[in-house]
Amino acid sequence: MTSPNLNVDQIRTVAVLGGGTMGNGIAHVFARCGYSVILRDVEKRFLDHAAGIISKNLDREIKKGQVAQADKPQILGRIEFVTDLAAITRADFAIEAVPEKIEIKREVLAAADRVLRPAAILATNTSSISVTALAGATGRPDRFLGMHFMNPVPVMALVEVIRALQTSDATFDTAMKLCVKIEKKPVAVNDSPGFVSNRVLMPLINEAAFCVLEGVATAESVDAVMKLGMNHPMGPLELADYIGIDVCLDVLEVLLQGFGDPKFRPCPLLRKMVSAGWLGRKSGRGFYTYER
Repeated sequence: MTSPNLNVDQIRTVAVLGGGTMGNGIAHVFARCGYSVILRDVEKRFLDHAAGIISKNLDREIKKGQVAQADKPQILGRIEFVTDLAAITRADFAIEAVPEKIEIKREVLAAADRVLRPAAILATNTSSISVTALAGATGRPDRFLGMHFMNPVPVMALVEVIRALQTSDATFDTAMKLCVKIEKKPVAVNDSPGFVSNRVLMPLINEAAFCVLEGVATAESVDAVMKLGMNHPMGPLELADYIGIDVCLDVLEVLLQGFGDPKFRPCPLLRKMVSAGWLGRKSGRGFYTYER
């Protein structure tokens, strides 16, 4: 069965499933570009937190002259914050942005698939998990694909657009054009563990953690070498704290399982840090400490 040829100009309402760091960033970008957004999470407290983050990020854009002060109420007004999954029924396009666990994603995607209208496109923001496997959790695999936004979503231009084995040409073409309409730079990537971004990035972060574990250098020194010597804007361990140590560990586990190659074996220090609750910026402590 082929997908309806949904024209990108027919997409007016976008549902975002998950109000965390990636979800609220995706909602922010779509609303800023004029789309009606339905941001759904399981509890109101998560939605309240997401609303606060979006407001703060808009203030930052206003300060930089990227958004007019007068536009802020209209942008926020385009976002509807809901806990009822049935509210996404009227969406033309939906994207899942829940934690990087295949069981959670499959459950959320299957539930969304049941309430979305047949013509709607469903996407996942997974950063490493097989898009083809996730497509199989839905009844619309031809209208399913991966759209991996970068963090922070309002700032970073790249979106990896990943075609599942089942994705139709019409769906893929619509998603690529949609990225351009929200002022992002789409790059077509094939479905493989970690895609390109995390297949390259996570081994770098992992080796940096091994350098600390083995006493080669402190976290500060490792990051200084990469920034001063390799011209990286942020050191790998500082970046790991920004992403979340738990997220880095999850992605490395996916890479290890997907490729079966020991080069992706997570550094034991990352496991210890996650066990200790040292998850980076979001917990107040990772390789560095942060005020909360």
